[in-house]
Amino acid sequence: MNKIKVMDEVLANKIAAGEVVEKCASVVKELVENSVDAGANEIKIEVEEAGTKLIKVSDNGSGMSHDDAILAFERHATSKLLDEMDLFRISSLGFRGEALPSIASVSEVTLKTSLGDVGTKLKIEGGKKVLEEPSDARKGTIITVKNLFYNTPARLKYLNSTYTELANVCDYVNKMALSYPNIKFTLISDGKTLLNTDGTGNLLKVIKEIYGSDVARKMLKISIYNDDYDVDGYIALPEVTRSSRNHMITLVNNRVIRNTELNRAINDGYHTYKPETRYPIVVLNITTDPSLVDVNVHPSKLDIKFSNFDDLKELIKTGIKNVLDKALLIPKIEKKEVIDEKPKVELQQLNLERQNVISSSAIDYSIFDEPVMEVNEDITSYNEEKNDKTKAENKKIIMPEMYPVGLAKGTYIICHNELGLYMIDQHAAKERINYEGYLKAFGNPKSDSIKMLIPLTLEFPSNEFIIIKQNINVLKDMHFDIEESGINSFVIKEHPTWIKEGYEEESIKRILEVIISEEKNFTIEKFREKAAIMLSCKMAIKANTNISMEEMEALIDDLRRCDNPYTCPHGRPTTIFYSNYELEKMFKRAM
Repeated sequence: MNKIKVMDEVLANKIAAGEVVEKCASVVKELVENSVDAGANEIKIEVEEAGTKLIKVSDNGSGMSHDDAILAFERHATSKLLDEMDLFRISSLGFRGEALPSIASVSEVTLKTSLGDVGTKLKIEGGKKVLEEPSDARKGTIITVKNLFYNTPARLKYLNSTYTELANVCDYVNKMALSYPNIKFTLISDGKTLLNTDGTGNLLKVIKEIYGSDVARKMLKISIYNDDYDVDGYIALPEVTRSSRNHMITLVNNRVIRNTELNRAINDGYHTYKPETRYPIVVLNITTDPSLVDVNVHPSKLDIKFSNFDDLKELIKTGIKNVLDKALLIPKIEKKEVIDEKPKVELQQLNLERQNVISSSAIDYSIFDEPVMEVNEDITSYNEEKNDKTKAENKKIIMPEMYPVGLAKGTYIICHNELGLYMIDQHAAKERINYEGYLKAFGNPKSDSIKMLIPLTLEFPSNEFIIIKQNINVLKDMHFDIEESGINSFVIKEHPTWIKEGYEEESIKRILEVIISEEKNFTIEKFREKAAIMLSCKMAIKANTNISMEEMEALIDDLRRCDNPYTCPHGRPTTIFYSNYELEKMFKRAM
């Protein structure tokens, strides 16, 4: 008797569902993508109990004929691929023909669809058709999925909590709304509207709808391109950060994707503008010829392969840096008014940051003395005007001139000018000055060096000694006179002139530590960057150190000459600003 048999179709669909339908958000994803591919400009998603009880997706797309509606629930039945060559130029969101049969095999599905004449109604339970009849003539499609995983209790048991499943659904619909601002998306959970976009094609309005006007006001337009890729979207000012990478949203030809290396390129674009443990809000749509990307990597279609990927990463990293370089990034302190308003999205109880649209701080990066925008103002014209100003700038905006008047708590320099009041963190400011100085010194070392009165001998464990020996030419190129001396030891007889007097031994040790720590991924660029950051911190003015007025003036002049005077190398702000209006408002001189 033969042991190998062809699987039953229902069993095969249940197995396929394990990859395609992982959670409630997976069902929403597949159904919404079908609606988008059908040309809908209005898509309504309704869920009950986060989708475990009911998921209903209604659209006004092209609809299906009676025969197509029946065929849609067959495995690998699709209208989006006709031959093998189409697989290499995929322009639709769906194409595998697995989603509907997989969903129908683990739930109770009702389909109502029409081309504009007599429609079709189908009901399928556990992969088996139980009803087929005519339906109304409303053009479009309505799919209702009930009791997800009712016949696979093990899968149902290991679903996340209701709140987590709902948060995942919200997260996906939010990203789809950002992908297609020209489509009106409505998300309703247990009768409550969580998202309602207008479908006008204005991406900034969608950002406002999802994150709120505070965040939308702090977004900068980005538009960059090379021979293969066009990248458009919005990036947040460095103060608008979150604790997870989930808000770095990358789209390829309007497809929501996930790619760790793209996220790293985005994060690198913000390098030294924000803390390394915080992540920006970014929405980037990458447009390219479909033949340059491969989306057929995983059934979820979230993973993607790129041609000329290094060029794309460099384009994004450099483009973000250039946009930030042209923006004025001094935080402006605002006195926030408490608005008694019923929350539009009642998901605070989830305590999930992905739905937290309130900025974690009252600091706002804005142009000086701009009026505070009320919540109900139209932020679109505001941002377009602001971006036009940015585009008009042919050179980098520098810090305004300011005049020190004293030192508070031995740490903060108090300054003023005609615009208002400034506070400068002397340690962070000196860190930035040192960092840019060291970075230039490492990249363009001068031939000047200083002989040490007493040569410095340093001993290392054998493994660290080998690492330093492998990279000793890096130090010699920077004009260190360093040689082997005995077993596992080096002697340093000369050092570059830029090392601060009195800190020679500590600085040299720190530089060697950077070489050791970068053992596996050592490059000249990484070494210069890490060494510059480390030395800039160690050589900066410490907090609670009183400095003279002349030293304050010199520090401010040096800071204004920096390429990025707004943050220290770790991303903390060097300067914050209180406008005249805000000062008068706090003292009740202005109402």
